[in-house]
Amino acid sequence: MLGAIPLLVIPFILYNIGLTGVPGVDGDPWKTVLFSQPMMSGGVFTLTLGDALIVLALVLLFIEVVKSTRTSNFSVIDHLLSTFVFVAFLVEFLLVKSAAHSVFFILMVITLIDLLAGFSVSIRSAGRDVTIEN
Repeated sequence: MLGAIPLLVIPFILYNIGLTGVPGVDGDPWKTVLFSQPMMSGGVFTLTLGDALIVLALVLLFIEVVKSTRTSNFSVIDHLLSTFVFVAFLVEFLLVKSAAHSVFFILMVITLIDLLAGFSVSIRSAGRDVTIEN
């Protein structure tokens, strides 16, 4: 049953926790620098909290796409819950001032890709399960 829970709800929850405020950070918490690393090219690689959240969402997207390839009774529930997660992202993006942020928009697009990929993979695999007799 836990396999039917869409993992992309995790970045949604983390983003909303970040809206309540990160201790010691004034202003936009998603621009908080987690670390900087000087590169051999002379440039400096900087990872922000928003970038890390997007990377986490991409890893979870990969897991969700792999989950969509299985055929079980929970796959329909998983697709339905993924739809709810996308709708929650969309409604919050449209109605909440703090969600009008590029990080939140990218997370919303990731959930849309998860939704479309899940349905596409399921439809494609269901088409292979159908056998037509002569």
